[in-house]
Amino acid sequence: MRCVVPDLVGFGRSDKPVSSRDHSYQRHVDWTRELVLDRLGLGRPDAGELTLLGQDWGGLIGLRLVAEHPDRFTRVVAANTGLPTGDVDMPEVWWQFRAAVEKAEVLDVGRLVASGCARGLDAGVQAAYDAPFPTEESKAGPRAMPSLVPTRPHDPSTEANRAAWAALGEWRAPFLTAFGDSDPITGAMAPVLQRHVPGAVGREHPTLARAGHFLQEDAGAELGRVVAAFVRTVTP
Repeated sequence: MRCVVPDLVGFGRSDKPVSSRDHSYQRHVDWTRELVLDRLGLGRPDAGELTLLGQDWGGLIGLRLVAEHPDRFTRVVAANTGLPTGDVDMPEVWWQFRAAVEKAEVLDVGRLVASGCARGLDAGVQAAYDAPFPTEESKAGPRAMPSLVPTRPHDPSTEANRAAWAALGEWRAPFLTAFGDSDPITGAMAPVLQRHVPGAVGREHPTLARAGHFLQEDAGAELGRVVAAFVRTVTP
């Protein structure tokens, strides 16, 4: 079993475009498609099975790729994520988060991640989240991403996301939700996905205890066991 964890452009060790205008939802979908499907060739018949584990933007981007290239993916795990279209308003806590990012003179990335954890985040891990962003100029990606989430029906990405919902409504391959029990931002999406995606219906979907929005930090080992068991035991 191989795990491929791509950086989003503007995050981690990737290139850091210095203008928020360099970022759009569609560009991130296209960048990820080029890396994962075109350059790495994952999911091709000679490359073995491909499972998506998408959390937060990993789902906003990854579910689009699944919907647009269903033949390349074997199964899906959606973890604290969704596919917003702007037809339903975002929860108030999300608007507070967006405003905090937009208004911050100094964007404390590590602290923002810690605020989305139910079990806390130690100083060393927070420092690791801060490390890729030595200057405010380098934080164009983190600053831009909240504003790219479709929040109104006329958003530039709304139609593509609606089309993705329609495609996921036909997805019959294995689909699992693994959400934390303490995420006020995306928690409501778990039952929506479970009802909408045929591959999720009738499946036992785990809820991870004491896990906030960033459940990979709160409950990383538990999430890893869930995903590994799903890959090993559930076949299309």
